[in-house]
Amino acid sequence: MPIPIINSIASWFLKKRFHQIELFLKYPNEVQNELLFHLLKTAKDTEIGKTYDFASIKNYEYYRNTVPIVSYEDVKTNIERSRSGESNIFWPNAIRWFAKSSGTTSAKSKFIPVSSESLEDCHYAASKDLLCMYLNNNEDSQLFTGKSLRLGGSKELYKENGTVFGDLSAILIDNMPFWAEFSSTPSSKVSLMSDWEHKMDAIVAETINENVTSLAGVPSWMLVLLNTILETTHKTSVFDIWPNLEVYFHGGVSFTPYVDQYKAILPKKDFRYYEIYNASEGFFAIQDLNKSKGLLLMLDYGIFYEFIPMDQYGTEAQEAIPLNEVQLNTNYAIVITTNGGLWRYKIGDTIRFTSLNPHRIKVSGRTKHYINAFGEELIIENAEDALKKVCKRTKSEIVDFTAAPIFMKGKEKGAHEWLIEFKTQPQDIDYFAELFDNALKSLNSDYEAKRYNNITLNTPKIHIARQNLFYDWLKQKNKLGGQHKVPRLSNTREYMDELLILND
Repeated sequence: MPIPIINSIASWFLKKRFHQIELFLKYPNEVQNELLFHLLKTAKDTEIGKTYDFASIKNYEYYRNTVPIVSYEDVKTNIERSRSGESNIFWPNAIRWFAKSSGTTSAKSKFIPVSSESLEDCHYAASKDLLCMYLNNNEDSQLFTGKSLRLGGSKELYKENGTVFGDLSAILIDNMPFWAEFSSTPSSKVSLMSDWEHKMDAIVAETINENVTSLAGVPSWMLVLLNTILETTHKTSVFDIWPNLEVYFHGGVSFTPYVDQYKAILPKKDFRYYEIYNASEGFFAIQDLNKSKGLLLMLDYGIFYEFIPMDQYGTEAQEAIPLNEVQLNTNYAIVITTNGGLWRYKIGDTIRFTSLNPHRIKVSGRTKHYINAFGEELIIENAEDALKKVCKRTKSEIVDFTAAPIFMKGKEKGAHEWLIEFKTQPQDIDYFAELFDNALKSLNSDYEAKRYNNITLNTPKIHIARQNLFYDWLKQKNKLGGQHKVPRLSNTREYMDELLILND
């Protein structure tokens, strides 16, 4: 089909969809409120609907006071019942798919229910919206002249008791419409290969001769793939292989640590990067403008949002608030109610709002992945911003990193211990550590207070990790590819001690 015709069809869908988007942009609270009561009405005759008498809930306050906020551990038993074939527990329609997620590197797996509604009205709807927004912002796009190189999870799908489980990306690929399969590379067969390293070789073989116009996948693993392709072809620029490549759609982990490495192998000033925010539990936000720092929170995907201020999180004073009560530049933990049967569920991510009209957000970290052993409240965003500044000053590049507390012993002060794998090492690691410490102070007043005259914290201790340390660690845990990632920050020494042993 000629490109002008394809773009005309896309434009028609775009205008139709933009009318709906304009509705939630103009009336965000009304759209969210209507969505909540649609979900309650849909599930009123389910087991959970009867337990909390969904039929009697007439306003948000009643909902907030009646239905408890839960974590995965709280709903695990009901999910296992659903996986065993029981129905009408937390959603009226049978749940056939379960997205297997282990968070970061925990051995404990989560099985997130994926209903047909969440598949169609959330995940696939978001994919269409992403393309529509991109095409609307880039009328000269030649996206449909070639294929999208998608890099999904490395797990196959498994059937059990009439249900199917596996990586969310595998579920999405398995249920993709034929037109999406036709416009993507590699093939579904290769995409669903379970062995990550063999899969890399197969992807290289299938894609190097394709006309790839876009990339889609997690930054850390996409970088591994692109570097493998460059090594295989003996090229230095990705454009030498795919000259028509114009955009990279990325999500899953923060892009900040990888920006410079991508710019080095994608050396075009007008190359576009589009960020998305999705998870096994749902698709939440999309970059709706070129070069935007914030992501538009999508309010009509069957997800009702609540937010817990992080200064209250986990305390007796903890209380979730609806969208109309959020404030700018405050860290919130997200709580969701979804068309997949999750009710007031904590997904474990933290965000802050960069705009309230419309509601744009930035992912700031994880509720469990921060360091607050000494009251310093150091979040991932602080660490990544500080490292980016220091790398620029010292002309160094980072592959991966993790950090953990050094706990106080007797009169010995505490500290933070950092393990950093460099692509390009700084000439003086002590100077790097000094700059890094100062950068963290400038970004986090709590950290600065604890570091004042070494009152609580000593200077950070930095180790240089050997090459491929984090890759080997993930491989050892069978966690290569997909959404698997290294925990950046931790309040315990579990990951750090394992990595230090492996680094010897």
